[in-house]
Amino acid sequence: MKIGELAERTGVSIRSLRYYERQGLITPLRKANGYREYSALAVETVETIKLYLNLGLSTEEIAGFLNCVLMKKEAFCADVMPLYRSKLEDIECQLLQLNQIKSNLEERIASIQQEQRETE
Repeated sequence: MKIGELAERTGVSIRSLRYYERQGLITPLRKANGYREYSALAVETVETIKLYLNLGLSTEEIAGFLNCVLMKKEAFCADVMPLYRSKLEDIECQLLQLNQIKSNLEERIASIQQEQRETE
């Protein structure tokens, strides 16, 4: 299938598919005229890439284990679990920071509102 059909079947833009190709995540065959030709497996590969991107992983991180996941079950790919744990730890740190920022903003709003009431 051509790149436009792959884009349509997966809901991924042609630009993103070309990016995945540059990152080594998908590899089309090249016809004599230079057109990309994707196998039926490319749809599954792109869907798998989308799954991992939605988990917050980068294409560089995905590239490290994608072939393993496509060949075996995720549970049997040694690189997956440490990456998941690291990503979860990062998110927990971000949540702590966001909660602190939220608390600071709430305090500032309350302080400003209190000052406004006192001057009325």
